[in-house]
Amino acid sequence: MTTGSLHVVLTDIEGTTSSITFVRDVLFPYAKQRMAAFLHAHQAEPVVSGLIAEVRQIAELPASSGPDALAAVLNQWADDDRKVPPLKALQGLIWRDGYESGALKADIYPDALAALRAWDAAGVPIYVYSSGSVEAQHLFFGHTVEGDLRGLFQDHFDTLTGAKTDPGSYQTICAITGYQPDEVLFLTDNPAEVAAAHHAGVQVVAVQRDGGAPLAVPVGVPVVSSFADIPAAMQPTP
Repeated sequence: MTTGSLHVVLTDIEGTTSSITFVRDVLFPYAKQRMAAFLHAHQAEPVVSGLIAEVRQIAELPASSGPDALAAVLNQWADDDRKVPPLKALQGLIWRDGYESGALKADIYPDALAALRAWDAAGVPIYVYSSGSVEAQHLFFGHTVEGDLRGLFQDHFDTLTGAKTDPGSYQTICAITGYQPDEVLFLTDNPAEVAAAHHAGVQVVAVQRDGGAPLAVPVGVPVVSSFADIPAAMQPTP
């Protein structure tokens, strides 16, 4: 890797730009506690009705299954950390209410914010790729403890693009954004995502936050505990 060959940043959120505990201990319980009531209140709305139909199809539930039965399935999926698109979309809708009411404010690591702002100021495009829905990503970065950060990002990708553990997903993102894989710097805390992106030819830096267990990553992939520690040779340029 030579300085200047990377021209775009693709970043994960949970455990990378922001604390995993916020998602695990705040966002997920918030949605779980409100899932049944949300479905009861909004089941007739077209968007929610469509998502309910998807849940019934995936879970093989009868058409007569009501909000409580649906919520039980959705919350079990959440407990199992399943990346099911209608679950992510419904969580995003519930979180929207929380963010807009001021009940929720997302966190961001200071070193991540400093790096994102520096790259943006230098003209480096920044994209987000997260298991959370694009809607949830906009809400997250639009309502942080540091204010509205959505202007830092060119675009967002979620699992509708493909699984984050599938190398093809990264190739798809490269095709959409118009960059070659070796021009993209991907940041994540997930070893399976590191391996998938690396296999796709994307340049990867693994982020190990909060004293977590050592990450098992392919040979040559740097592991850092802060965005400030990203090697100079892997700093993107416009």
